[in-house]
Amino acid sequence: MKKILSVAIAVLIFHSLNAQQTLYYNAADLNVIGKAIPTSKDFTRIDTSAYRFNDKVIDEFACHSTGLAVLFATDSPFINAKWQTSPANASENMTAIAQKGLDLYIRQDGEWVFAGVGRPQMDKGPEYACHEGTIVKSMAPGRKECLLYLPLYDRLDSLFIGVEEGSYIEPLENPFKYRIVVKGSSVTHGLAASRPGMSYAARFGRDNGFYCFNLGFSGKSKLQKEYARYLADIEDVDAFIFDAFSNPSAEIINENFERFVDIIREAHPDVPLIFMQTERRESRNFDTWREDFEAKKQVAAEKAVRERMKTDKHIYFIPSDDFLGDEHIATSDGSHPTDLGFTYMLESISPKILKILRKYGIR
Repeated sequence: MKKILSVAIAVLIFHSLNAQQTLYYNAADLNVIGKAIPTSKDFTRIDTSAYRFNDKVIDEFACHSTGLAVLFATDSPFINAKWQTSPANASENMTAIAQKGLDLYIRQDGEWVFAGVGRPQMDKGPEYACHEGTIVKSMAPGRKECLLYLPLYDRLDSLFIGVEEGSYIEPLENPFKYRIVVKGSSVTHGLAASRPGMSYAARFGRDNGFYCFNLGFSGKSKLQKEYARYLADIEDVDAFIFDAFSNPSAEIINENFERFVDIIREAHPDVPLIFMQTERRESRNFDTWREDFEAKKQVAAEKAVRERMKTDKHIYFIPSDDFLGDEHIATSDGSHPTDLGFTYMLESISPKILKILRKYGIR
């Protein structure tokens, strides 16, 4: 009995000592980046009390932490996290890490290098919303400059970052330059990315040192005037990149495109608007209805943009012929690019977009 009691006391002391070794800090007190317009809530990308979209799903997506990240520096040998998301079930098309988890990068020789992930605790049930874990451990001594991406496809109610007791943690100044807004569909939302930092918007920003804002809205990006009004209100924008034609039909493109651009142009008359053609979806391969629908949509999109280009020298169109490669292996379901798909996509669009941006001194 004494032996059992001694073991129990030893275990209790061990856990107490380990608990004392980690101190948690509110991530909201560090440097949260990725909001095109400030919001009242710490980890919400659009304030739905200020911007009404007349669509409950859009309002829900506006409250996602998509594209947000926390910048901080620490000399701790490990980084832990405690965070709370919504109790929403896992998406059929996403990893749990991408939807509800965290994705850490540490700057090394000027490059952001993957360091670890915060794994949501899905094993505790589909409605479990509180998560805790170690993101990275056993790191060498010294200062680490950290970029922690937040969940792509969920609301984030709170986030606390844990470091070793006696270590410092402090906000890191935003190293990304220029303000580039990326507006789009589930492709921009990052629906089939493996981790939050693997969406094409995040990768384009990280690879080029640009401050990109992710305004992807899965299935709900149809050139609505409400989006245009929000985009018009964003201050000091250097460029807009649009994945604007993945969701609307040819009819909706014809109906909404001119008004959408007009609203943005009232506020940003000379800012480059870069419209990407929607990808050629693999779901068209054998589905004749889908082939017809997608083909008409692509024709309408290119026609609308090129017609506007005749009177607006700051509008650009990027074809999508080589967005997904030619091996038929770059999507999760025929529509949504995986990490490989985003790699192909970035290899295609990055040189074209960078060439356009250089015209405006963005480099």
